[in-house]
Order: sequence, then structure tokens, then C-alpha cells
Amino acid sequence: MALGGNPVFNGKNFRSATRGNGSAGLGTMTYGGTAMANQQQLEHMYNQPSAGPAQTGRMTFDDVIVKTLLCLGFVLVGAAIPAFVVPGLAVPLMIVGALGGFVLGLVNSFKREPSPALILAYAGLEGLFLGGLTMFLEAMFPGIAMQAVLGTLVVFGVTLALFKSGKVRATPKAMKFFMIALISYAVFSLVNLGLMVFGLTSDPWGLRGMEIFGIPLGVVIGLLAIGLAAFSLIVDFTSISEGVRQGAPQRYSWTAAFGLTVTLVWLYVEILRLLAILRGDD
Repeated sequence: MALGGNPVFNGKNFRSATRGNGSAGLGTMTYGGTAMANQQQLEHMYNQPSAGPAQTGRMTFDDVIVKTLLCLGFVLVGAAIPAFVVPGLAVPLMIVGALGGFVLGLVNSFKREPSPALILAYAGLEGLFLGGLTMFLEAMFPGIAMQAVLGTLVVFGVTLALFKSGKVRATPKAMKFFMIALISYAVFSLVNLGLMVFGLTSDPWGLRGMEIFGIPLGVVIGLLAIGLAAFSLIVDFTSISEGVRQGAPQRYSWTAAFGLTVTLVWLYVEILRLLAILRGDD
């Protein structure tokens, strides 16, 4: 068997050892036994299957799934605090979670290297926000929390199935429309928030409460937002697939998990708000 390029096998000591001959006596016999053992070990090593991404420190789908579930676990723990531990502080905790989650969301988005601690802290703060918001709306519309959770799971499952079937892809043309729609929605949301904060609208949903041909504007905007969040999942799935295919370092599975968590939180909030508008209009 050829020695190949391994520097250990091609080193000076190894080369000098392999030059023994039949007159070397006991030393040659000892070396011969060692060489036979090494030969068997090497043959066993080369007969093993090639190392997979997990063994070479590369990102895998399993890594992303595990880390995403961990992030969602922190979201659930955070949500349980205002919902069950200190329900009397639901609104203050919701505000803390919203502001803290927004700040850490920006920090994690612009960091060059992912920080597991900051990503999990973001997930926990978003949990505080979601828990407070959910309990506030649940008190007004009983059963809305379960409806929102089921709606989020359905949209996620359908989107994943469409992506795996190859029927939906984040093509460059689709990404252009997505970015235009996303920026437009962000501008609308900021304007609407400003009107609500400064008391320029009496409706609790701001401009979303306006009716167009008898249909609340919030329903139309909400459906658009859910569609954007669903396409954002497609973008996330595409990025994860590319990262695994190109052998991205394993640490970037945290970045993928962070992206999925952000999108799922956004999707849940949009579904929850849409349901509240629909039920409030009954």
C-alpha cells in the first residue's frame, strides 16, 4: 500500500524504520510484528466510510433543528413567566420583552459571528413579549392563543412541504418583490404605530381598523403580512440548504436557528393579530 501524503508516514523516522532487512535479527522481527499490526489498522481505517459533515465540523440539518428547538424552548419558557408565574406583570414584561428583543434582534443580525448566549437571550425576551401579548388578547378573546399556535404550525408545515417539493423557491425575481413588499409593510407599520402612540387615531388597531368596502384594512394587511412571513420561511430554508450544501462551519447553525426563530415569532404575531381583528369585528 502506498504511503501517500501523510507527514507522519513520510517522516524521517518512519522511512528509516521501513528500510530494515532480514539480517536485523530480533529488532527486525519486532518491527515486522509492529508493521503488520499497523498495516491492519491502516486497512481498517481506510475501509471506514467517509467522515460526514458532523465529524468535520460542518453545519448539518440536524444541528439546525436541534438549535431551533432549543431557541423555541427558550421562547416558551419566557412566555410562561407572564402567563403563569407573574400574570399581574404581564403588560410590563411584554414591554420589556418587546424592547429587549428588538435590541438583541438587531445585535444578533449585525454580528459577524453568532453568539449562542445572545441568541438564546433574544429568544427568552421574545417569549416575554409573546406571553404578555397572548394573555392580554386571550382575556378578550378566549381560545385565540390555541388558534394562533395551530395557525402558525399549519403555515410552517405547508411552507416546508412546498419548499421540499420544489414548487416554491426564493428566486432572484421573487426576492425583489419580497423586499419591496417587506419595506412597504415596515413603513406602514411604523406610520401606524406613530399614529397610535401620539393619539392621532382612536381605533385600538390604528389604520388597521379602517374598513374598505366593509372589510377591515387590518384583514387585508394581515393576510399580506402572513404571506410575507411564509415567504421569509422559504428564504430561511433556502439559506440553510445552501449552507449545508457548501459546508458552512457548524457554528452558523446558530445563525440559521436565529433566523427561523425570528420568522416564526413574526408569523405567530401576525396570525394572532389577524384573529383578534376578525373576532373583534364579530
